[in-house]
Amino acid sequence: MSYLKTFNNFLWTYPILLLLIGTHIIFTVYLRFPQRKVFQGIRLSVKNENDNNKNLSGFAALATTLAATLGTGNIVGVSLAIALGGPGSVFWCWITGILGMATSYAECYLSLIYRTKTASNKYVGGPMYVIEKGLHKKWLAVIYAICTVIASLCIGCATQANAMAEAASAAWKLPPEIAGIAAAILCGFVIIGGMKVIGDVCSKIVPIMGFGYIFCCFLILYLNRGCLGSAVNLIIRAAFHSNAVIGGFSGFTIQMAARHGIARGLYTNEAGMGSAAIAAGHANTKNPKKQALIQMTATFWDTVIMCAITGLVIVTEGIKHPEAFTNCTSGSYTTAAFSVLPYGNIILTLALIAFAIATLIGWSFFGERALHYLCGKRYKKTYQTFYLVMIFLGAVMSLDLVWEMTDLINACILLPNLASLFLLKKEITY
Repeated sequence: MSYLKTFNNFLWTYPILLLLIGTHIIFTVYLRFPQRKVFQGIRLSVKNENDNNKNLSGFAALATTLAATLGTGNIVGVSLAIALGGPGSVFWCWITGILGMATSYAECYLSLIYRTKTASNKYVGGPMYVIEKGLHKKWLAVIYAICTVIASLCIGCATQANAMAEAASAAWKLPPEIAGIAAAILCGFVIIGGMKVIGDVCSKIVPIMGFGYIFCCFLILYLNRGCLGSAVNLIIRAAFHSNAVIGGFSGFTIQMAARHGIARGLYTNEAGMGSAAIAAGHANTKNPKKQALIQMTATFWDTVIMCAITGLVIVTEGIKHPEAFTNCTSGSYTTAAFSVLPYGNIILTLALIAFAIATLIGWSFFGERALHYLCGKRYKKTYQTFYLVMIFLGAVMSLDLVWEMTDLINACILLPNLASLFLLKKEITY
């Protein structure tokens, strides 16, 4: 455990962060800033289209991606980044989200042009198909798919179930065993229904969940409106100047702000991991550019909007009521900020549970699709059953080892996917 922690700390402090942020910058320049078309992607995502009961609609593919990425990291993760890196980390998280949209566009575009159809006339796609058909490296595609299955059981399942159980226990003294069983049963009804049911459920719950949380954040920002200008100024100053902090925050360095802000942005939007590309490859569209633009907006909503708003809520509250953060742990800054609302703690707990459930549903799809690539339909029910068992286990077990394994597996997912992006970048149009 000690060696694993040391290795992961080194891996995610410099090599992986530099690789990812460098990839985002390179594809932003190479694709001539595709982020400028983000609002076009948003308009395309809500347009009516001919549905196909064998594949996901364009919006369902986007909603499934958002369900997986809009997890507890958008709430607890931003709080942790500010606690460890200061207010400046919000700026670097935001910048990472903007740049990450280019990488998301690239991986989704490749997934769409290298996807294939099954005997039942269903589209299947994702980085494993890109690596096999584009790079002709079957062995590398298999490694990617295996790592995705493992990641779905770790970051997409056990960690989210644990966060949900902790939130329920803190708010209502609910035993983790009860929370785990309830989550497994709730997710089971959706997961066993298959791809279309997952897409339909995500299409309904993601907008309600996301906009409900944003609405509550705007209420807090309205209450703290007198501090909003100071908060924006502080976030920008702290991103480029050491110890540029006031209110309930201690002194931080530029390096700390950049390290934790970039890490949180990369971790929460998953741009470069290929999860969005898996959903894109199953979309009912013949236009890769259109769906890539739609999928790119997932990074926009996840990091540029959700993480930034959460950060502003925390910083404005820290300026207005610095005493509220005096005895806070690193993960409870958001809880302190929401305490200004009537029943704020209950609202935040419900948001955490909703985000965790959505991630559980979304990542079950990614893991099942990776398993389908490896061995077809043979072990689908076995995987679904094991996934539901892992939801329960994640709620009741200590996750130190799971978190460390997740960091290592994520690195194993990133490397083959990023290699395919660079080696096949001439195939990408914009």
